[in-house]
Amino acid sequence: MTNVSSSKSPVINPATTPASSSRPIIIIGALFFIFGFVTWLNSVLIPFLKIACQLNNFESYLVVSASYIAYFVMAIPSAWVLKATGFKKGMPVGLLVMAVGCLVFIPAAYTRMYGLFLLGLFIQGTGLAVLQTAVNPYATILGPRESAARRISIMGICNKVAGVIAPIVLGAVILNNADAIQASLIGKNAAQQAAELDALARRVINPYLIMTAVLVILAVLVYYSGLPEVDTDQEDETVAAANTGKTSIFQFPHLLLGVLTLFLYVGVEVIAGDTIISYGASQGIALNTAKFFTSLTLTAMIAGYIIGIITIPKYIKQDAALRVSAILGVIFALGAIFTQGYVSVLCIALLGLANSLMWPAIWPLAIADLGRFTKIGSSYLIMAIAGGALLPLLYGWLADVGHSTQQAYWIMVPCYLFIWYYAAMGHKIRTR
Repeated sequence: MTNVSSSKSPVINPATTPASSSRPIIIIGALFFIFGFVTWLNSVLIPFLKIACQLNNFESYLVVSASYIAYFVMAIPSAWVLKATGFKKGMPVGLLVMAVGCLVFIPAAYTRMYGLFLLGLFIQGTGLAVLQTAVNPYATILGPRESAARRISIMGICNKVAGVIAPIVLGAVILNNADAIQASLIGKNAAQQAAELDALARRVINPYLIMTAVLVILAVLVYYSGLPEVDTDQEDETVAAANTGKTSIFQFPHLLLGVLTLFLYVGVEVIAGDTIISYGASQGIALNTAKFFTSLTLTAMIAGYIIGIITIPKYIKQDAALRVSAILGVIFALGAIFTQGYVSVLCIALLGLANSLMWPAIWPLAIADLGRFTKIGSSYLIMAIAGGALLPLLYGWLADVGHSTQQAYWIMVPCYLFIWYYAAMGHKIRTR
C-alpha cells in the first residue's frame, strides 16, 4: 500500500488547514459540478427510456438503480484504489471510468437494448463511486470540522447548478416532442413503431460523446493540477487517545447510524428529483412542461445550500440544521400526498429545500473522530448512496401494484423521521 503522506506530495493536516484554501476548493467544486451533471441526467433518462424501450414504471426506475447500486458494489474497492493512489490520483481514475460508461451509451442507442443502457449507467456509477469516495472527505477535511457543512454546501451548489442545467439541456434534445412521438405510435405497425423508437433512442449519441470528451479532458487537468494530497492516517492526540484499541470501523456506532441515515437521505433525494417529471405527467401535465420540474427541485436545493453557507456554523449548528431539514421533509411529503396538480408537484420540488443541508450535515457528523479509519468510513458512507438505487425502485413498485404515483410518496415519511432521530441523538452515540 502506498503511503499517501509520502514526500512526493505535500501533506495537509486536517486540524490546521485554513478554510481559505481556495485552489483546492475550486478544483473540488468543478468535480462536484461534473458528477452532478452526470447524476441528474437520470431524471430525463427515466421518461426517455420508458418511451424508447417501452417500459413500465418499475422497469424505468432501474435507470436510477443501475447507477446508484454501483456505489454499494464498488465503494469498498474504491477505498482500496484510494489506499494505493491517494485521494488526488484516484480522482482522474474515477473520471476515466465515467467516460467509459458514457461510451457504452453509443452501442446502446444503436441497438436500443435496455440492458446496455443499464450497463453504461452502472459503469458511470462505478466511476462516481471512486470520485465521491475521494472528493467528499477531501472537502470535509480542508478546513475546520465545525464549518465542514458550509464547505460541502458550496460544493453542493456546484453539484446542483449542474443538476439544474443537465435536465434542461438533455431534455431539450431527447424529450423534444416526446408526447407527440408517443401518441403517434398508436395505430402504427410493429416495423413503423420500431423505426420511430430507433430514431428516438439515437438522440442520446451526440450528448454522450461530448460528455466522454469532457470527462477525459478533466481527468488530465486534475492529474496535472498540483492538487495537494491529504493524509487521513495521521491523528491528533485527542482522536488518537479516543481510538486507542479500536481495530474495526464497526466500533464507531455514530458512523454506522450515519451510513443508514445517508442511505435513507439519498433515497428520498433521488425520489424527489428523479420522479417529479413522471409524477407531473401522471397529474395530467404535458411532458414538454414536466421535463423542467427536476430543475425546480434542484433550484430549491441551491436555495437551501445558500442558506447553509450563510447560517452554518455562525447561527445554527450542523445537527440543528439537519433536524430542521428532516421536519421540513415530513411537511412537504405530506403536502404532496394531500394536494393535487401543480400544488402537489410544487411540494415535491420543495423537498429539494428540505434535502439540501442533509448531505453537508450528515458527512461531518458521521466521520467525526474516525482518524485513521476515515478512508474506510468514507467508503461505507459512499455505499449508502445505494439508497438512491433501492428506494426509488420501491417507489416505482408501489406505484405499479395498486398505489398511485402520489400515494407511493408515503415511503418518504419514515425516512425523514429516522433522519431526525440521527440529528437529535444518533450522531452522539460513541459506544455500543
